[in-house]
Amino acid sequence: MSEPIVRIAARGDGVTASGRHAPFAAPGDLLLDDGTIEPGLGHQAPPCRHFPKCGGCQLQHLTDAAYATYCEQRITGALAQHGIETQIRSAMLSPPRSRRRASLHALRSGGGVAIGFHEGQSKRVVDLRECHVLAPELFALVAPLRGLLASILKPKRMASVQLTLADQGVDVGLAGVEADGLAAAEVLTAFGEKHRLARLSLDEGYGAEVRYEPVPATVTLSEVGVALPVGAFLQATSGGEAALVAAVREATDGALKLADLFAGLGTFALAVDGEVAAAEASREAILALKAAASMAGRPVTTAHRDLYRNPLQANELSGFDAVVLDPPRAGAAEQVATLAASTVDRIAYVGCNPATFARDAETLVGGGYRLLWVQPVGQFRWSTHIELASCFSR
Repeated sequence: MSEPIVRIAARGDGVTASGRHAPFAAPGDLLLDDGTIEPGLGHQAPPCRHFPKCGGCQLQHLTDAAYATYCEQRITGALAQHGIETQIRSAMLSPPRSRRRASLHALRSGGGVAIGFHEGQSKRVVDLRECHVLAPELFALVAPLRGLLASILKPKRMASVQLTLADQGVDVGLAGVEADGLAAAEVLTAFGEKHRLARLSLDEGYGAEVRYEPVPATVTLSEVGVALPVGAFLQATSGGEAALVAAVREATDGALKLADLFAGLGTFALAVDGEVAAAEASREAILALKAAASMAGRPVTTAHRDLYRNPLQANELSGFDAVVLDPPRAGAAEQVATLAASTVDRIAYVGCNPATFARDAETLVGGGYRLLWVQPVGQFRWSTHIELASCFSR
């Protein structure tokens, strides 16, 4: 029996009301008796030649409206599993070709070097000839990197390629390659100069070593230049960062003393008003934030602290009007448990995993907080990876 597709599952399949799954189907499509799809209003022609083979995107067949709805329903569904209902705002989507940070893979074989994302559910590399998610500055380096890696990547070896758009240009990090000797060093320097890189670093198995960096690489956060450590976390798009910052500023409006937990380089610590105590487990990131805040005269104090092993306790939290929480995908179960027992008035929780966010939200609600709203942010365009910002209040 033919059935309409009514929603998209967490991993990207279209689902009918009866529970039938269909890969690459969109809400409004009709799943026919033979398993084929009759496209509906939520379906678009995927713009990239590599879709659906390339694992960088899972949902290019969705229109913007259908993709926004998917982002919102992922969060609604995750919260519902924990008995929580709240206002889910309209999703904010980053535009195509706006990713300023990406992890690619490179493989040298008999036919040359392939660079790109892995195929879905595979370790095979899709050799990118076009990309509708990477910022043009990043994609412009894919072809030159093929030539560079052809000279330093051993046959049948896999390397990783980290690309980040810094203030000075693209920061390139290569791992799994070897470049010994003067000739190799000159090749790397020439490559950096020719392509005006912000930095080029290599990890030959002993940690990243900078091979080219004409001036210290920085990233600007809320009009403050912050040193960019090799491999540091940065929000995937500038538009996504702006949406998350706006939501955090709204959630913490009027707070005089704030704690920014899992602070990173200071995306939120440098954006909010009031005095901020920032805590972060990465030593390089927290030192970069400390130096930047001091130079800019921002009222930010810093602490190098592992919030999984050593979360702030309720008595330490008592002096703050608001807390900003931006944990990794695993969530912040340990820190949330102490927050639930605290007297903090407001919490701005930024999450990158609806499932762990919903788990943590249940703990906070159980401790007396109300979840006022959630702002979905789709900055990983056409992927199943959803970001969000939210506001909890006592």
